[in-house]
Amino acid sequence: MVFKEGTFNGELPEHFDGPHPAWLEAAVADALSVAGDVDASDITVTCKGTRIILSGSVGTAEEADRAVAVAASVKDVSEVDNRLSWL
Repeated sequence: MVFKEGTFNGELPEHFDGPHPAWLEAAVADALSVAGDVDASDITVTCKGTRIILSGSVGTAEEADRAVAVAASVKDVSEVDNRLSWL
């Protein structure tokens, strides 16, 4: 067994009010991936607090609106910033 030096060094872990950003990003990405009317292959999901930022591209303006609606429906999402472009 190999013992590695600890990296915690007595510092407290970072605290988040509300859900962890990685959890919220993953939940929105999952919701977009199973939405039948959204091609999420070129959508990037990032999180600032409980605000979701969607960037990338989709096929139509209607698909962008649907992506925003799907993201907004995820629990704990307070706001969706639509930075999607379409062809």
